[in-house]
Order: sequence, then C-alpha cells, then structure tokens
Amino acid sequence: MLFDLRSRGRRRTVQVIYLGLAIVMGGGLILFGVGTGSGIGGLLNAFTGSGSNQQTQVLSSQEKTALRQTKAEPDNAAAWASLVVARYENASSVDYDSTTSTYTAAGKKELTATIQDWQRYLQLTKSPDVTTATLAARAYEALAEYSGAAGAWQVVSGATPGEVKGYECLAVNAYAAKQTRVGDLALNKVLSLTPKADQATLKTDIDAAKTEPSIAQSC
Repeated sequence: MLFDLRSRGRRRTVQVIYLGLAIVMGGGLILFGVGTGSGIGGLLNAFTGSGSNQQTQVLSSQEKTALRQTKAEPDNAAAWASLVVARYENASSVDYDSTTSTYTAAGKKELTATIQDWQRYLQLTKSPDVTTATLAARAYEALAEYSGAAGAWQVVSGATPGEVKGYECLAVNAYAAKQTRVGDLALNKVLSLTPKADQATLKTDIDAAKTEPSIAQSC
C-alpha cells in the first residue's frame, strides 16, 4: 500500500505528496480567496475583477460600429444619431431586469451615455430625427431626468404637430420637472387634438404627473 510507512522510500513519497497538496491549497487561498472568509477575493480576482460586484457593460455590435463611426467622423450627425439608438436599444435589451422592471447599473451607465450622445447630436443638426428624439426622451425618463425628457419631447411634438402622443408626453414630463407653463401649453394642445368626450379623463391623467412624477416614465 502507498501509505505503508515502514519503507524509507514510501515515507519519502508521502512527504512529497503532502508537500504538493500544501502548495496547491495555499495557492488556492492566495489566488482565489478560497476559505479566507472575506468578500475581497485573492490576487487573481484583483487582476480579473471577478471579486467585484460591479456589472460589466456589454456593447452590441451595432454600438461598436456606431462608436467607430463617431470617432472617425466626429461631426457626422447621422453617426451620433445611430449611436443614440444603439446605446438605448442595448440598455433596454441587455441591461434591463424584466423581473424588477429596472435597469441594471450597467444599463443606467448606458442610458447616461445615450443622453450625452443625444446632446452631441443636437449640436450637429437643425432637424433632429423623431425616432432618435423619442429614444433620448425615454433614456431621460428612465433616469428620472424629466427636464431633459421634456426637451426631447418638444423635438418630437414639433416634428409631429398633428399627433397627440408627443404633446401628451411633453406635458407629463414638463409637470414632473415642475415646468408648469410648458406643461399647460402642451396640455392645451393635447385637448385640442382630443375628442371632447375623452378630454376630462385625459386631463386628469396628465395632471397627476404634477404630484407623481414617475407617471412620466410610462411614455
């Protein structure tokens, strides 16, 4: 038997085996934080970041392409619009927890970048795209930045003056941001585009954003 220690050679073999096991176990403790009782992790975690609770932002291929284009053509408005769309869609599909109906930390970071790209886009164009403006507005809403959302919905409503949706969302976001004058003007436009039988209910729903700002996030 291997562990019959009566032979000098076998005693030497056992010593080598135990030494090897000690090295392996010690390496596990140091590199991986095994059995340390701490949440910090070992040396390997320090390099890989696997000991952290932070979520890693994952970029879609569409977003990578748009990023490359904005770097190659920083004054290309269309490239920035594409980046706004790609970032928002990536946040909503990859970094959104449908169980809790909330964005992850990585998702919120992506939404913040979406807003920054939208602001850059506005600097480069006099005629913002409606789809891009709508996604930017929803990024603002998700972060409870209702003033910025109201500005984006103004773009949408200005480009689609015959549609109720843009004015409705402008009204609730303006009220949520305490921009009462803007909200009142948008509400009046909503009512002018709405059948009389539905006006009272719609007005009540929109007015609710004055005291419940989160209603704006439903746009």
